[in-house]
Amino acid sequence: MLRINDVVTFEGTRYRILDVSKIRYTWINIDSDKSLPERISLAEVDELIHAEALKKIDDPFSHLAVQLPEHGSGAQQTRDKRFAIIEPLIHQPDICFRSGRGALIQQVANDSGTAKKTIYAYLRQYWQRGCTPNALLPDYYKSGGRGKKRTATKKKLGRPRRIAHGTGAIIDDSIERMFRIVLDRHYLTEKSHSLPYAHRRFEDMFETAHPDISKENFPTVAQLRYFYEREYVRPERIRLRVNKIEYQKDIRPLQGTATAEVHGPGARYEIDATIADIYLLSADRQKIIGRPTLYVVVDVYSRLIAGFYVGLENPSYVTAMLALVTAMTDKSQLCHSFGYDIESEDWPSMGLPDAILADRGELLGHQIEYLEQSFGVRIENTPPYRGDAKGIVERHFRTIQADFKPFAPGVVAGTIIKKRGGKDYRLDATLTLTDFTKIIIGSILHRNQSSVLVKYDRDPDMPDTLAPVPLNIWRWGIQNRSGRLRNTSEAALRLAMLPRQKATVSDFGIRCFGAYYTCNELLASGWLHRSGRKRPGPFVAAYDPSVTDIIYVFPDVSKSDYWECSLTDRSREFRGRTMWELWDSQQQQRKSTATAKLEEAESKRALENVIQETIQRAEKLRPSYFGESKTETLAGINQNRRDVREQERQQRRVDSQSTKPKPKAEARYLTEQPENVAFPDFLDDLFGEDV
Repeated sequence: MLRINDVVTFEGTRYRILDVSKIRYTWINIDSDKSLPERISLAEVDELIHAEALKKIDDPFSHLAVQLPEHGSGAQQTRDKRFAIIEPLIHQPDICFRSGRGALIQQVANDSGTAKKTIYAYLRQYWQRGCTPNALLPDYYKSGGRGKKRTATKKKLGRPRRIAHGTGAIIDDSIERMFRIVLDRHYLTEKSHSLPYAHRRFEDMFETAHPDISKENFPTVAQLRYFYEREYVRPERIRLRVNKIEYQKDIRPLQGTATAEVHGPGARYEIDATIADIYLLSADRQKIIGRPTLYVVVDVYSRLIAGFYVGLENPSYVTAMLALVTAMTDKSQLCHSFGYDIESEDWPSMGLPDAILADRGELLGHQIEYLEQSFGVRIENTPPYRGDAKGIVERHFRTIQADFKPFAPGVVAGTIIKKRGGKDYRLDATLTLTDFTKIIIGSILHRNQSSVLVKYDRDPDMPDTLAPVPLNIWRWGIQNRSGRLRNTSEAALRLAMLPRQKATVSDFGIRCFGAYYTCNELLASGWLHRSGRKRPGPFVAAYDPSVTDIIYVFPDVSKSDYWECSLTDRSREFRGRTMWELWDSQQQQRKSTATAKLEEAESKRALENVIQETIQRAEKLRPSYFGESKTETLAGINQNRRDVREQERQQRRVDSQSTKPKPKAEARYLTEQPENVAFPDFLDDLFGEDV
């Protein structure tokens, strides 16, 4: 059974039910501006419903019920005035019937002074739009035809000019096409040109197409702006005016939250690096060493900072691994070394997460596959230039650096181009790398244990009494969510996350980064014997960038067995250094060698010139005939040699006598056995056997 105010459709026409009795319905056509209430029997309606010819639909004027016009506005006053006129009629039983309707309306017209036609219009609007006072609201939003396109034929639209010369231009289809071309080409681009600039480009095009029209009658920039605002919706204007990457990163609407995508602590870590905004001193505080690199690893669910790295190495896979190792292992001993007395429970992020989200450059490559294959950690990479994809860790850089920036000297303060009498902030550097690391650790501990996350989006079942502090959220998540961290051996984890490098076998040992390593397993394999047979390889070696002395060689890539190899004496110059120092040293050596080779080539060229000049001069002085037969000439070689040698001796004797003799030394007698100053014998040490 239908109810009063239901809207139904019958034969393509919509009707509203105005009254229901035992034998009939009273309804009105809501699509006609001349309709009045009509009657239809219940039986006929039931038959139409069973025949599926009459169906109930949504009320098209339901929005009027929730409209609240501003108090004292014209819309409210108009509504109340209309309702006051028809209010005596709407409660009359005969108003819906033709026989009694005319007399009632005539009486109201006489009492109010309102025309009968107007009263009929008000009643019709009241019935058609929902039978509520708001049904009489005027449709001011339709006034003016906002958004509708107007076309002019003989006269320009809009107010006529009173100050500027000319009558203006009528905007037709050809001009609109030019408008669209200059907007797409010069305004809706990443170059962010102004609209007046686009209009000047339009004038160039318009003048070429219409050379007979005077400039005062050219389409104006206001007409171009009107076309732009009418034809291009606001989201499209914003999207087309900026770089695509910038739009995706900084401007597009945000419809989700990172917390809703994870189930609990350890479900996803985000890692990123930045160059800290501070200049540091060397350990002896005698030199400025520049700005340090800061890596941060953050748990998405709790916002807990799980790990970090502070150092002078550039962001790379190697430094990212150092930060991840810190994030997955116990950090209490590290904090103790910097003066913070904490327990493991105070920084509980220990273990392997489900996933790690990072930039493409740092964790994209075959090396990170060892972490995926060995421990099942999923590696996720962000698209290029999309820092917003890991906005949580990006936001942490600003909060961490905000802790020391107001106090620390040497903080980056805009441009270093100084005004007269200004100061270069780089010269204010005071902190060492150790001092800065201590500050960062303190800031992280404060962030994890005390910082209140005012804008944290809670899970529905998270208790209201739980303070939104990262450590509290972490502990609650471990107890009430599926904890995602998995325990593993710290030594195995470090080895799996170490960077890998190809290594080869030579006569001097396993060669890696130009240095030579050996171990007992390598000696036992017989690969170092100089037998001339082909050696296996190349192998894969894992290395710790902070230590040069040891590498870990995997003789079989398909197995987890490895050899721990140490530097040989041939590479003793690199002992006690880091891999970065080894690379720097080799770089310097290559530069020195390249410079020396240039000098060698120059010297060699000069030598060859001297040799050639000497030979050429000798060839000119050489007699063509020695005056003897060949046999006699060859037989006299030995005698000739003796004669020349005697001349050399005589010459040395003359040279010796020409020098001033030294005073005769006083005779001294040895009373003790002289010390043996012969060169030491290292044969036993070299070969390990008696010779």
